[in-house]
Amino acid sequence: MATMNTLVCQEPKKLIWAQRDIPVAGENEALIKIKTVGICGTDIHAWGGNQPFFNYPRVLGHEICGEVISVGENIRTLRPGQQVAVIPYVACQRCPACLSGRTNCCEAISVIGVHQDGGFCEYLAVPVTNLLLAEGIDPEAAALIEPFAISAHAVRRAAVQPGDAVLVVGAGPIGLGAAAIAHADGARVVVADTSISRREHVAGSLGLSTVDPVAADFTDQLRAHFDGALAQTVIDATGNPHAMNNSVNLIRHGGSIVFVGLFKGDLCFSDPEFHKKETTLMGSRNATAEDFAKVGRLMAEGKLSADMMLTHRYAFHELAESYEPGVINNRQLIKGVIAF
Repeated sequence: MATMNTLVCQEPKKLIWAQRDIPVAGENEALIKIKTVGICGTDIHAWGGNQPFFNYPRVLGHEICGEVISVGENIRTLRPGQQVAVIPYVACQRCPACLSGRTNCCEAISVIGVHQDGGFCEYLAVPVTNLLLAEGIDPEAAALIEPFAISAHAVRRAAVQPGDAVLVVGAGPIGLGAAAIAHADGARVVVADTSISRREHVAGSLGLSTVDPVAADFTDQLRAHFDGALAQTVIDATGNPHAMNNSVNLIRHGGSIVFVGLFKGDLCFSDPEFHKKETTLMGSRNATAEDFAKVGRLMAEGKLSADMMLTHRYAFHELAESYEPGVINNRQLIKGVIAF
């Protein structure tokens, strides 16, 4: 049987090359040849041994673009040669969340590249229901459909409407995606981040206004952007407890907060402040097929692009050697994509 190069996270801080058999597409699967894979914070935390509910050894990589090589004999929706993006959330389709259409928070969810082996390899067999046709989209951008879809889900949870005053806190990949998608939906968007370089990236690549959340006049700056009012909606993508606990102070009365970033710990904020504003507070997890389809459409329309978050590129055949210096220890990294 033919084999493929596979990069395995054998244990924390140890990536090794392995030769594995090229998988065969099952009855309801497609075999794809990997073209590009995005590097996520999950991949970084897994390498460091800081990813909860993670088992080793594991093949990382869940932001995947590939070309269909073969399909199961009864599959009629895809054909060899087509480019696809992977929806990495394999849901049970039986739990109450799945039955209500919220497969993104399935009780028994298995994420490709996290709970099962992912895309740091040359070929992957994927359920056809977990593939999105991505023809005509640059492979680098197609690899980023997944993080953009997480952002799109957060924006959908926030029910953002044209003209809404939206503050996105955190200019990492998910925050950048949320800002870009809320802007594409017609909202007035401001991005807050403590990093000068990330604020410059927002201004240069997204063309949006930014504020420094630790500036003495931060609240005044925020009000200046929103006609004297606080934000109507805050989307927090930091996973920072201080920022998340402070969110209730950044919304106007009747405002909403969506937490897409998370941390291991407890939230603590003023209940009187929360109640007097009649705050709507929501969490946002993963994404659904609807969110992936929206991102694909926005990319095809030119409203989303890889450069909105992409800062670094890597070659798969060099990844074992370059991962620690080029990814783990790279303070300038916002989002990287691996080319095969």
